[in-house]
Amino acid sequence: MIRQSSYTLKDKIGFKEAKRHALEALEMGVFQHEVRNQIDEKNLLHAGDVTTEEVINIIERCNGRHHTENSHHTIAAVTVHVLKRDGWYIKFYFVGTDLFFLSVHK
Repeated sequence: MIRQSSYTLKDKIGFKEAKRHALEALEMGVFQHEVRNQIDEKNLLHAGDVTTEEVINIIERCNGRHHTENSHHTIAAVTVHVLKRDGWYIKFYFVGTDLFFLSVHK
């Protein structure tokens, strides 16, 4: 079954849009993980040590105070959203409508 997302993204989005789109993608199960060194330590969602529902719960509790933005380490035009809440560190970005997780860890 192919899942279609109901949103499209502009080049740059702020916290509220990023949060909404990330939650929608997580709920639909349409997200990816960027391959990187120490992925099983830095991305507990990828490793299976944290569930999608747990990540949704963490992101739902975040507000603008928990959010910062950085440029991607290799693609400067890509905005990386960083959430820090309750000891959790979550980094994600979008390419078009595709959600990629860089980090999900404590």
